[in-house]
Amino acid sequence: MLTTDYLPGAPSWIDVSSPDAERSNTFYTGLFGWQSFSLGPEHMDYRFCQVGGKTVAGIGQAAEDRPAAWLTYFHTPDADAIAKTIEQAGGTILAAPRDIEGQGRMAVFADPAGAAFAVWQPGETRGLGLVTEPGSLGWVELYAPDPAAARGFYTAVFGWSVEDMPMGDTSYSVISPAGGDETSAMAGIAELQHGDSPHWLPYFEVSDCDATASMAQQLGGTMQAPSMTVEGVGRMAFLSDPYGARFAVITSSM
Repeated sequence: MLTTDYLPGAPSWIDVSSPDAERSNTFYTGLFGWQSFSLGPEHMDYRFCQVGGKTVAGIGQAAEDRPAAWLTYFHTPDADAIAKTIEQAGGTILAAPRDIEGQGRMAVFADPAGAAFAVWQPGETRGLGLVTEPGSLGWVELYAPDPAAARGFYTAVFGWSVEDMPMGDTSYSVISPAGGDETSAMAGIAELQHGDSPHWLPYFEVSDCDATASMAQQLGGTMQAPSMTVEGVGRMAFLSDPYGARFAVITSSM
């Protein structure tokens, strides 16, 4: 499971970019009960969102002509070194490593199939302060056109351990960070549906999946697929916010 004891390659931050960060802030604070505060104009009014005083996500203004989207950041001790590794493995640099003054160092990439992801080298901000609790990140999932190729790329970059778990008539690739153990599973890889674009999807833990999905629609979001229950995992719903940024909510069974 996700923890805040961040190992290299583990998800350590998430944020959503929006063409209207103020409205997105209203949507997510209304949906999850987050409290948020701005880092000020020097950081383009980027918002930290919190539950009980612990940071669970960020909200930022999207660049012009960029669609709204959630971005998953993976922990690294050296953003510049991992950028070289990603390029050598066939990835693309979308935003070169740069310092976020007083916070840390980041870079944004696309994997060979085009799914965007980022890395975070901690400074004052080590990472998320809360995970796996209601209102916080519980899981991340990669939707890839070729899961085997994606698995090869990310293991080459992050040294992940990947185990295929049976799920009905098929299997599901479960990821743990290098140096983790059987309790460190943090992400999965799923096959992309025809016509969709490769992407990383964050799952937020909630107390009541169906109630949260209903509230999301009342607040202007969209249900992407009916809620479903996966035995031994939990009940989940796939949603998008008013600007089309996709995310999921889950009420875990464990």
